[in-house]
Amino acid sequence: MFETSAASDKPDYDLLNKQLASILEGERALMTNAAQFSALIFNSISDLNWAGFYFCSEARTADQGRPCDLLLGAFQGKVACVRIPFGRGVCGSAAQERKTFLVPDVHAFPGHIACDSASNSEIVIPIIKDGKLYGVLDIDSPRLARFNAEDQAGLESMLAAFIAATDFGSLPSV
Repeated sequence: MFETSAASDKPDYDLLNKQLASILEGERALMTNAAQFSALIFNSISDLNWAGFYFCSEARTADQGRPCDLLLGAFQGKVACVRIPFGRGVCGSAAQERKTFLVPDVHAFPGHIACDSASNSEIVIPIIKDGKLYGVLDIDSPRLARFNAEDQAGLESMLAAFIAATDFGSLPSV
């Protein structure tokens, strides 16, 4: 049985990438890989209260001109917001701008959506494959300024490996 190492404040992202490759080897199913990836992150990085995915889904209200909503996918942590409008909050902003958002204090972020009032910092990385946006990886911490540039680079590298190992065929994209 695969076991993760103890959660670390300074994760060894090279080791985590090797573990991720091992976990994903031979499986391309989106929800399976997303669940495994979420569990690895949540159990390997300290001071997290949420780690998981939001995937593109048809917008509930087409008249608002949004290309999609973000719909809750596989995750680890407390119950979360189910649907996030494209362009709203940290997740929706990262999706709309197609760039990573590293937010040291979510309470200072305009339009922050508080799914868990214990969250104080957040990193959100868009899932882009072949130029198409499929969703975001969202990681929250109860600690202010939990994430830094090293975490961003390490998590972006892990997400790239996840994207390469996963089929997104049936998922809407923008």
